Amino acid sequence: MQKIAILYDASQAVLSTFDLDEVLQQILIIARDYFHLPNVSILLLDKETNELYVRSQIGWDQKSDGVRVPIGTGLIGAAAKEKRPVYVPDVAKDPRYLPCCKKTASELAIPLMVRDEVVGVLDCQSENLDHFDSETIDLLTLFSTQASMALQNARLYSLERRRASQLEAINAIAQQTTAVLEAKELLSKVCMLIQHAFHVSHVSVLLKDDDDLVLRAHHGDLTPRIPEGGRLTAGAGLWGRALETGKTLIENDVKKSSDCINFYVETNARMCIPLVSFGQTMGVLVLDSAQTDAFNPNDIQSLESVADICATAIQNAHYVDRVKQLAYLDGLTGIFNRRFFELRIAEELERARRFNTGMAVIMVDIDQFKRLNDEFGDEVLRQVSSIFHQQLRKIDVVCRYGGEEFAILLAQTNQQHALGVAEKLRRMVEAWQFPGVPRPVTISVGTATSPDHGTTRDELVKAADLGLYAAKQAGRNRVCMASERQGSAAQVAGK
Repeated sequence: MQKIAILYDASQAVLSTFDLDEVLQQILIIARDYFHLPNVSILLLDKETNELYVRSQIGWDQKSDGVRVPIGTGLIGAAAKEKRPVYVPDVAKDPRYLPCCKKTASELAIPLMVRDEVVGVLDCQSENLDHFDSETIDLLTLFSTQASMALQNARLYSLERRRASQLEAINAIAQQTTAVLEAKELLSKVCMLIQHAFHVSHVSVLLKDDDDLVLRAHHGDLTPRIPEGGRLTAGAGLWGRALETGKTLIENDVKKSSDCINFYVETNARMCIPLVSFGQTMGVLVLDSAQTDAFNPNDIQSLESVADICATAIQNAHYVDRVKQLAYLDGLTGIFNRRFFELRIAEELERARRFNTGMAVIMVDIDQFKRLNDEFGDEVLRQVSSIFHQQLRKIDVVCRYGGEEFAILLAQTNQQHALGVAEKLRRMVEAWQFPGVPRPVTISVGTATSPDHGTTRDELVKAADLGLYAAKQAGRNRVCMASERQGSAAQVAGK
């Protein structure tokens, strides 16, 4: 949660004012306090001389404020040239280090980027050797996007004061998006805010997924042709050209376009803006209008600013999702843990009730696991987990329930299918060659289905446990299903 607090505080600092020096100083203070950095600075790029100059700093030695670093020189110049973080755990061993603080032992330079353009560098120096571990570097890299946002906001403000109303809208969107950390909620809110603030007919967020784009969220007044979650070819249409060129593109009369793909019935004009955060293209922000000639090229810069804010917010939300997901993963096997099982079984039961479809709970126990010594036990758990994960559908859920016991949720499943899946898993484990393991590895399995064996979590888990107990009592290495409503368990398959 401290990581989330860092990102939130940095976002608030960026959004607190359009005064560049004040924002940069606040960001440096946050970097110093959260990451324990006595020496931290922000250098901006002078495009005319192709040099980086110190704009704001904390802890540098006297007379260092006037330092100018050519692109490609030193660690700072290297980060700007290579467009990636450059880290040296011991500056005494790296000839690129440019002394500016007498006590510096390790240095991390992170480029500040607006879209794919370097505008400066966040330079972090520590008096400790190897001060920055990989997690800290990743977080500081994400944190640096807040400084980049500050630079862009200030530049927009200075260049386009006449767009005060649009800047207010940008600021309002940024403030509200930084308060939302759930990815799904964030995307819906982004679409709604942009649609109202910029008076367009419809707003969509398309995010990359392999070679496709997925419609992750949309909001507006037009009639969709594809559902949320629908897939579109990433290289097709206006968005494909926007992704390929990395530029915002406008079609003010889509009927004249030979490659137009309308996923809204009434679309007559469209703007596509690549969503870019720290040089990574995440997808496309698509604005549709029912009117021809709806989009003015003069509005591109303001809308690109909104897209950049949204891209950063989406990246933050994904980061938070990853942090949360770790709480639901078993550290040994990499599959979901019991906490996730308890969360999902409630969701699956509700879905089964709502759509009148069946579901199943399968409880699995590795037979005579205690006979495996410490040398083999962990590896057996990993390989059994891998077998289950490979053999199940994407919609199914496999969890390590505890010790050598696993719990599996099968969606849209009846008794016959559940037994078939359970028996297939049993046979796969029985036939599997476990390298170095001194005895055969087998599993006992208990199954229960809803509504046959119950409609609540406790009823189904109890019924599946009864089946598992029956399989153990009958000699192990077999599948049993409890009889209806948790009566005695009956053996169904196995040896």
